[in-house]
Amino acid sequence: MSWSSRRPHPFPAWPAAIMAALLAQGILSHGSHALAQGVAAQAAPQPAPQSSVQTSPVPIRRFGYEIVARFPHDPTAFTQGLVISGGILTESTGRYPSTVRRVRLVDGEILLRRELEPTLFGEGLTILGDRAFSLTWQDGKIFVWNALDLALISEHPLAGEGWGLTHDGRQLILSDGLAHLRFLDPETLVETGRVPVTVNGRPLTRLNELEFIDGEVWANVWQTDFIVRIDPL
Repeated sequence: MSWSSRRPHPFPAWPAAIMAALLAQGILSHGSHALAQGVAAQAAPQPAPQSSVQTSPVPIRRFGYEIVARFPHDPTAFTQGLVISGGILTESTGRYPSTVRRVRLVDGEILLRRELEPTLFGEGLTILGDRAFSLTWQDGKIFVWNALDLALISEHPLAGEGWGLTHDGRQLILSDGLAHLRFLDPETLVETGRVPVTVNGRPLTRLNELEFIDGEVWANVWQTDFIVRIDPL
């Protein structure tokens, strides 16, 4: 499986079950508002400090996790984005054909399924209000769906790649494989800003599936075993 044709599943251990309540294994900061001491000053070029005292990197806190529930799930679904609400899993899948679907969580039955065009590779998904938003990987598209019947409402251009997608209640938050998070207006899908993501001053790339939890963005880092917590302010 090559980088150019198939981007691996963000949770490759899910061939038969969806596992709930993974806890974070690390804490990150972005350049403009540091969770780790001394990171913010490295987000952009700054005048040389007057003191020669160097700040040591702050150790990254690590946490374990607990699996609290398991549910049956289509083992062929190349899951890219997912939202669970009211016993329903709304999910986007990659590969060909890529799909968006509504699944009954308790038994894994697919209730609704919409296929993307055969050449499109589906990516992240989130639900804001009564609309679901989904990305494509390298095809430069964002789709807006009715969250209940998955009827396609509109399609919008997207600059760069699409990886993960979530929201903070006001704006969409997107990752594109690079060391930043991007913010989009949910009405116009126009980018309104972005923040760099660093760990002890070093850019962190390959942020994949995103969730917004208690004011933080949680992201798994593709091709690692880590889920990271990011302060998006």
